[in-house]
Amino acid sequence: MIPVEYFFVLSALLFFIGVFGFVTRRNLLAMLISVELILNSVDINFAAFNKILYPDQLEGFFMSLFGIGVSAAETAVAVAIIINVYHNFKSDQVNSIENMKF
Repeated sequence: MIPVEYFFVLSALLFFIGVFGFVTRRNLLAMLISVELILNSVDINFAAFNKILYPDQLEGFFMSLFGIGVSAAETAVAVAIIINVYHNFKSDQVNSIENMKF
């Protein structure tokens, strides 16, 4: 049996890697992957806290499934926006969308 603390360490590691990637990258797809890492760390926390607080119930796991569904929808919308930006500006860098008009 794996101790629950290891899941918290893994979640914190994924969260900080995601935040670091989001802050340091200029590529829109790399920033999207970083946001997905952050959301995955939240899902791991849901499951780990469920194991500690309510070991016989599955609320944390259902919240994780809901979070995965939301992140899949968010990814689909973000990829569509990134494709549109690339089509209009011929670049997938963040500073290329600073020239957008209102």
